[in-house]
Amino acid sequence: MTSETKASRVLLAFLLVGAAAAAGGPDDAVARRTMEEFAGFPAFDGGEGPSTAFRVDSEGLQRQIDELASFSDSPAPSVTRVLYSDKDVQARRYIKGIMNQLGLAVREDAVGNIFGRWEGSEAVLGAVGTGSHVDAIPFSGKYDGVVGVLGALEAISLLKRSGFQPKRSLDVIMFTSEEPTRFGISCLGSRLMAGIEELAQSLTKVVDNQNVSFLDAAESAGYKMHPEDLQSVFLKKDSYSAFIELHIEQGPILEKEGIPIGIVTAIAAPASITVEFEGNGGHAGAVLMPARNDAGLAAAELALAVEKHVLESGSIDTVGTVGILQLHPGAINSIPSKSHLEIDVRDIDEKRRNDVIEKIRRSATEISKNRGVVLSEFKIINQDPPALSDKSVVEAMEFAAKQLNLEYKKMISRAYHDSLFMARVSPMGMIFIPCYKGYSHKPEEYASPEDMANGVKVLALTMAKLSLE
Repeated sequence: MTSETKASRVLLAFLLVGAAAAAGGPDDAVARRTMEEFAGFPAFDGGEGPSTAFRVDSEGLQRQIDELASFSDSPAPSVTRVLYSDKDVQARRYIKGIMNQLGLAVREDAVGNIFGRWEGSEAVLGAVGTGSHVDAIPFSGKYDGVVGVLGALEAISLLKRSGFQPKRSLDVIMFTSEEPTRFGISCLGSRLMAGIEELAQSLTKVVDNQNVSFLDAAESAGYKMHPEDLQSVFLKKDSYSAFIELHIEQGPILEKEGIPIGIVTAIAAPASITVEFEGNGGHAGAVLMPARNDAGLAAAELALAVEKHVLESGSIDTVGTVGILQLHPGAINSIPSKSHLEIDVRDIDEKRRNDVIEKIRRSATEISKNRGVVLSEFKIINQDPPALSDKSVVEAMEFAAKQLNLEYKKMISRAYHDSLFMARVSPMGMIFIPCYKGYSHKPEEYASPEDMANGVKVLALTMAKLSLE
């Protein structure tokens, strides 16, 4: 062990002593003995030390969240920040500004994933990564994703203020377009980083609802690229030794149970399906019921079949949603001649989820025959595998929570995140903090300063521990 690594371990041990004491944990003597066991040698016995600086700047973090929320295409308290829009560009500039203020080495890849690196003493080793996204669906809140970016930068600042020196480099990543708002592709940046070749190919052809191509939209935001540049985003498998994402829960469990920290053990992966039926249509008064081939009723019946198959899966972890149901021509006095559904099915068990999808397919076929309509489309848009958190990362998160004297709950994430795809190229873990009434993707979304501070401290100590391994 080098003298620099030894010093960092002593400092981390001392930081944890201070963190535990600040959290109302065990007395200093007990905490010190615990930390010395971790470090492998005695911590120094001076009075004031680095641990006294182990305090989250909650006021500064909230101010940054509020400032970032001002870059929005909808009025406060809602936030709308769509990929490559002017407000998205302003938000990117804001994040890079904070990274520069912290002395991080900032770079961007071809699609605008932003990296802020604190170089470690052994920079050739795989880095420890963290981060999330700052794009926001229309009329949403200001905490989703943002806590994982600004909170990660505060975790870096916290470690810097405390005098910690990483062995492995620490990276904060702001992922491009976690939300599918503009091009219908969720986790666009992290999918590319995971090396998904099919996505790189499709991005050369995809357009938004205004018929603007992805490449043209990227160029308008300052990311001019050739199609072959998309593959440059792919990460090498050894780029990261670990990746940890801090995020609001987006559900009510932690708040309801009064638990400050969630440690994610698995992320349920979504499958997205589009379905279209075509019938004859006709006048709502003139066509009698026995003569109808109603595409709208076919869609309604399939929506109920989705619910039925999900409930019959045998697991509470299986969920299904018909998020979009559109009828044509959409007049009150016209029998629908076309219907369009978009269905989301999720589970942490891939086979169980896929079984449900197959049952939905069979139901769609049966409904089309029984109602005399045409099943013109049944298309699986994506069918991603779930991801399990890495054991070593989970243990590091648990270690940090225990030293901070914070109760935690092991849980699964039913929402997908960039971590789902980072798990393909790195050991992965996630830290959840409570959000008010489980609200998310709406203006009422809220996380308290205290809960955010707890999450930042767990993240900081987890990164510090993993950086020394």
